Amino acid sequence: MRKKELPRAQELAERAFANLERFLHIEAVSGVVLLLAAVAALIWANSPAAESYEKLWHTPLTFGLGERVYSQSLHFWINDGLMTIFFLVVGMEIRREIHEGALSSLRQAALPMAAAIGGVAVPALIYLSFAHAAAEQQGWAVPTATDIAFAVGVLALLGKSIPSNVRIFLLALAIIDDIIAVLIIAFFYSGGLDYSGFAVSAIGLLMVVGLQKIGVGTAYAYIVPGVITWLGVLMTGAHPTLAGVVLGLMTPVAAMPMRERPLDAITRFTGELLGRAKAPEQDASDLMDPLKRLRLAQRELVPPVVRIQGTLHPWVAFGIMPLFALANAGVSLSGADLSAEAPMWVMIAVTTALVAGKPLGIVSVSWLMVRLGWCALPAEVNWRSITLIGLLAGIGFTMSIFIANLAFTDAASLGAAKLGVLGASVIAAVVGLTWGVLGMRKRSSSDAVRSTS
Repeated sequence: MRKKELPRAQELAERAFANLERFLHIEAVSGVVLLLAAVAALIWANSPAAESYEKLWHTPLTFGLGERVYSQSLHFWINDGLMTIFFLVVGMEIRREIHEGALSSLRQAALPMAAAIGGVAVPALIYLSFAHAAAEQQGWAVPTATDIAFAVGVLALLGKSIPSNVRIFLLALAIIDDIIAVLIIAFFYSGGLDYSGFAVSAIGLLMVVGLQKIGVGTAYAYIVPGVITWLGVLMTGAHPTLAGVVLGLMTPVAAMPMRERPLDAITRFTGELLGRAKAPEQDASDLMDPLKRLRLAQRELVPPVVRIQGTLHPWVAFGIMPLFALANAGVSLSGADLSAEAPMWVMIAVTTALVAGKPLGIVSVSWLMVRLGWCALPAEVNWRSITLIGLLAGIGFTMSIFIANLAFTDAASLGAAKLGVLGASVIAAVVGLTWGVLGMRKRSSSDAVRSTS
């Protein structure tokens, strides 16, 4: 059967959207967009329009119904509201990895788990060795976090010369790093807890469980329970984004139970749909029921944890995270008083801990675990690869800036910490790329020698 030709404009639009979709799925692109947002924030905050930068993020945004209103700054809604969706995706990534990925077995997860712990402990100790005052020591967790999007994006720039197991190891390490960061936020950067908020959160989580039990598969049904859970966590005094992690971990890894396999249902409903569509006296309304059932069967082909994460990922990677960077990376260089001793030491401590502490902790603990015989390097992963992973783990960015906002109330120390994170992330990315290019060339040369001998 000959395909019907489309209007020229529609055909060009289809090609453009297809190319855009392929472009957005390139891992390095999200890292580039994040970097551009951070650069834009720095330029804006240090331009003649710097006042408008501060004014924009402090603009109040109010939600309410009748007399009940809740007003917070735009900065709050980004950091405490939209970033909950980022943490929801993080929770789903953790859930998937535990179910069927690099964290699904203790043997497989042991080495990246140990490496991640080393990559958290050593930077924290290095930071504390610099900071002496209690106010400065609050930032000990800032250099412990790794930015998954940036680190994986930079790794992707090295191309296909990087074995897939290196990427898997970095992903596993970064996800474990995120788990530790979430626990740090929960235990060290939450205020005095109001236990009445836990009751509100429990209501939201019970609603989630109830909807799952009765087989409700559409994600929209979980928005209200999710908001209730978020409000409950906010009421407790803990950081509300933790609600996203909890909800992500609760997302089912199996499709909703159906009376027949989704593929069998699709076949049956497609046949029924074709039969009704070809009927002599076909009524369009007769197609609604089989179409509805067909869409349900198609949806259940993919587990919710994969489906929802896949849907949210572009919004998080190209919307929420760049917006977060734009709102938080704008450090005024004139306002950051590095002439004062405390801010200067905060910046130096954060930079040193990320650039040197991350690779030192990851490589040394990995070496110790392998040396003691408790773990083994994965196939195609050598010590040059582990060093590369350690260097890229020094890219803190999103999570490090997020923790800095929680750790420091003093504007000068917060600005210094952000400058340290931004500087360290750039240094770690450049050094990691350089090491990757040189290391992979050596690997290629040694492989070529082996093949000819």
